[in-house]
Amino acid sequence: MLKTVTASLDDDKALEADVIDLAGKTDFADYMVVATGTSQRHIATMAEHLRETLKAKGLASVPIEGLGNCDWVLIDAGDIIVNLFKAEVRQFYELEKIWGDPAETEQAAKP
Repeated sequence: MLKTVTASLDDDKALEADVIDLAGKTDFADYMVVATGTSQRHIATMAEHLRETLKAKGLASVPIEGLGNCDWVLIDAGDIIVNLFKAEVRQFYELEKIWGDPAETEQAAKP
């Protein structure tokens, strides 16, 4: 299912799509995907396309939160949590720093 999520986001031209392995960090999901959209309309379109794709793959329910504003949209794809952000909102919340591997985060911060 992770490949389906990343392929859908890639097809919709998501920016900076990152996959965070949540194994050993939480029991509510196996992966978190964080991606950026260029506008609220772009984010809403990516979310709707992803929901359609996941339903076509057999996922019965694909709840989406945040479609009213589209600065940050959260999609519950079963064992995968997808976060779609506007660039400034993603930078503010820094989910990769909170949930990512500390070694990777530290390495990315080095010039």
